[in-house]
Amino acid sequence: MPSKVKKLFRDDVTSMPSMPSETPMWRKPYSLALGVLILGLVILFFTNKGLFVAAVVNGKPIFRWDLNKVLVSRFGKQTLEGIISETLIADAAKKSGVVISQQDIDGKVGEIMKGLGGNVKLEDLLAYQGMSKADFETQIRMQLTIREVLGKDIAITENDIDTYIATSRALLAATEPGELRKEAQNAIMDAKVGEKLQTWFSELKEKAKILRFL
Repeated sequence: MPSKVKKLFRDDVTSMPSMPSETPMWRKPYSLALGVLILGLVILFFTNKGLFVAAVVNGKPIFRWDLNKVLVSRFGKQTLEGIISETLIADAAKKSGVVISQQDIDGKVGEIMKGLGGNVKLEDLLAYQGMSKADFETQIRMQLTIREVLGKDIAITENDIDTYIATSRALLAATEPGELRKEAQNAIMDAKVGEKLQTWFSELKEKAKILRFL
């Protein structure tokens, strides 16, 4: 009887289904996620090589981060100061309620091209300056913004315009009387804004809280 019981017990034990290993329960999802991640990185690399590799010379890659490191070391501080200046000017314009539209920018570009005689194309001018159209328009926006902010307190009289035309006629391109006076007025305004610019901008930087980490 005991042996029979032992046999039955042994059969029951061997016939019981074995418990599945717990290892695949966590390894499989982890491996799958890792595989998907690696595949995604490979696809990203081959479809966006420019994000990682700037150039390949004789089979040797020049990585984007190496390029960025050199650019920052050579031009980083200068570029950073430029961005800081643009930010300060934009903040000052916002406080003064000054908004420069694309129409304003286009009008100023037209004035510049007209002042060059009308025989120069904008594309040629930008190529000569080594500048993109976006960068050019950014500079124009900054100039117009400064002009609007500082020009609010500048008064130009008719006598100022007459004197400028009499003394600086050769610098003016307009021939029609109305356009001539308008051009002279703009020239006087630019000169007066230029006189105030350095002091105004120095005060902006002194009052601003600027933390540099470069």
